Amino acid sequence: MAAKERERAEPKPDDVIMSVEDVTVRFGMDRGESRVLDSVSMDIHRNEILGIVGESGSGKSMFADALLDAVVDPGRVDGSITYYTDDGEPVDVLDLDKESLRTFRWEHVSMVFQGAMNSFNPTMDIRGHFVETLEAHDYDVESGLEHARELLEALYLDPDRVLDSYPHELSGGMSQRALIALSLVLEPDVLVMDEPTAALDLLMQRSILSLLETVKDEYDLTIVFITHDLPLVTGLADRIAVLYAFDFVEVGTAANLFENPSHPYTRSLLKAIPTLDTPLDEIKPIEGSSPDPVSLPTGCTYHPRCSLADDRCKDEEPAFHDVPADDGHRTACFHWEDAADEIPLTSDDETDTTTEIVGEQSDEALLSLSDVEVHFEQQVGLLESFFSDPSPVRAVDGVSLDIYENDVVALVGESGCGKTTLGKTIVAAQRPTGGEITYSGQDIWDAKDGEGDIEIPYGEIRKALQIIHQDPGSSLNPNRTVMANLEVPFKQWNTEMDHNDREKRILSMLEHVGMSPPRDYAHRYPHQLSGGEQQRVALIRALSMNPGVIFADEAVSALDVSLRVEMMDLMLELQDVFDTSFLFTSHNLSNARYLSASVDGRIAVMYLGEIVEIGPGEEVISNPKHPYTKILKWSTEDIDTEGEVAESPLREIDIPDPIDPPSGCSFHTRCPDARKACTEHDPLLTHDDSSAHHAACFREYPEDHPYWDSEPLSEATDETDDSSGSALEAGD
Repeated sequence: MAAKERERAEPKPDDVIMSVEDVTVRFGMDRGESRVLDSVSMDIHRNEILGIVGESGSGKSMFADALLDAVVDPGRVDGSITYYTDDGEPVDVLDLDKESLRTFRWEHVSMVFQGAMNSFNPTMDIRGHFVETLEAHDYDVESGLEHARELLEALYLDPDRVLDSYPHELSGGMSQRALIALSLVLEPDVLVMDEPTAALDLLMQRSILSLLETVKDEYDLTIVFITHDLPLVTGLADRIAVLYAFDFVEVGTAANLFENPSHPYTRSLLKAIPTLDTPLDEIKPIEGSSPDPVSLPTGCTYHPRCSLADDRCKDEEPAFHDVPADDGHRTACFHWEDAADEIPLTSDDETDTTTEIVGEQSDEALLSLSDVEVHFEQQVGLLESFFSDPSPVRAVDGVSLDIYENDVVALVGESGCGKTTLGKTIVAAQRPTGGEITYSGQDIWDAKDGEGDIEIPYGEIRKALQIIHQDPGSSLNPNRTVMANLEVPFKQWNTEMDHNDREKRILSMLEHVGMSPPRDYAHRYPHQLSGGEQQRVALIRALSMNPGVIFADEAVSALDVSLRVEMMDLMLELQDVFDTSFLFTSHNLSNARYLSASVDGRIAVMYLGEIVEIGPGEEVISNPKHPYTKILKWSTEDIDTEGEVAESPLREIDIPDPIDPPSGCSFHTRCPDARKACTEHDPLLTHDDSSAHHAACFREYPEDHPYWDSEPLSEATDETDDSSGSALEAGD
């Protein structure tokens, strides 16, 4: 495929720190040559933040590897990658010898990988990682460690605690920040970040983005930030480049691409992303799928999915065109001038879009939780056990909740708040240590233990309560075909069905979820399916039991943003067919809003084992009552393309340890609205019979409550925290 015209106007030489020209990465495969970068050209400007955006499999990570000449064998890199030193001396990256390349990768261009845990040696403490890196590059260890302390403090970490910890002793957010500090300890000029926040909650993502602004300015960095989430990087990046099918299709400033995208793919990608304010019926998934790197389409690689495509698009590869109104905005499309009319981002329809959605939930609860607790005993050493009793981990701490037939409850909160433990408890995969759970009036664990009068056998209850795991690939037997995986529940629970009946049922369900031709998919193995296809198989397996409740544990978080709406639409479609209910966990309020509000369901917000707010989906989003919900909304809202990433409203970035939760209201250590009364008493969920929207916050209590007369805790913090609190209030 011919290389596109360079994406840039010719810059001044000192504007560019790295230049990528006509770079192709090839892998030889049994079925042909796989091009995972296809004649890519891009200039990276000095001291800029360049966002690289695209779906999984678009070539983002390969672009990052190519910048450091780190493509693994048997991959082959062709083209030119030039790094310019501070004095303008060009360095041919692809021509460096092994020793020069080792120096280049840490001292000039450094990488932050997606999974911090996979980047650290689990047998070495964090200090050891810094020492090892400094010694390997002949840096003075003492001064290097002092610099490491400065970096950790700049990233809101306690240097002593972090340096003395092993990787498993740090939370995901702390690990990722420690990895950023490690990548900067040799003071590189360029920091390449490959999906550095993908495994983190949105709240931690936004907190790290705000820290990156500070780190970039303080250490004079150029940052290449790679992500699949266009809105996430919009407020951070100076420029954004969109990758599709292993080449760039659009590049421009963040404001250009977010407010005036010109390529049909970029516009469709934005329409496919759930937001907090877009009307639900305007959020549409992108039809079709990304092309195979072994058999790329001729012409424009996007033409099989593009409604504007014509014969020219099928035969010719479009060069970059300038978008006249936007300086530096370029797009590789023959029909870019028609894209806005063909794919409008917002509807011109001025009719009322606030029509009430009436769900089909039953009047009587199908599943009821009453003051449910799940406490785990902390593992301690033998010597420690002689002197003190281990403190329990309060994963779930007094939750009451009703789930109705045809109901959707979206459970939202950060990692570590207890969502997954509660979900497993609800579907009888985890025994509670306190409280009661009933299914259709039958106590689940009495049925399990054979106690009392049992009206519904435990086997029937267990069949009615199903789970879809976050990673569908790990929940499917890799040594069995799709057909064999899906036959298992039928063989266990529907023994009257013979092989032909099972096959007909499975093929019919594969067809129903869009996996066609079904026989083709039925004989594939899980590793031969995409993430979205694996998730469909997991959904079929759960629904094959005609369950009453399905616990979908972060069921769309591992999917590309362009596939999430498609998967949620499928779940709602199948709910209508099978009359099932969903408990859906997510750290993303936009996904929770889309799934719950589409059927008049509810959003429940969870923090450190407790539900702190619950109500109708749209009501919780439009009128959040708990400060934690407001901060989750801040982390989810579209970022201002005109300004910097706003500083986090949280008083403390990291969630407290559930082994030693704060006294009083568990959120008071991070809450910008906390007062002294919050440290002494734990607020309960309000219960106003005239409303279905409840919150556990003293700010919802009457004005004669002691909270209103107690001293704000924010007065004990610095001015930055005070201003953050004011900003949150202004957004109420």
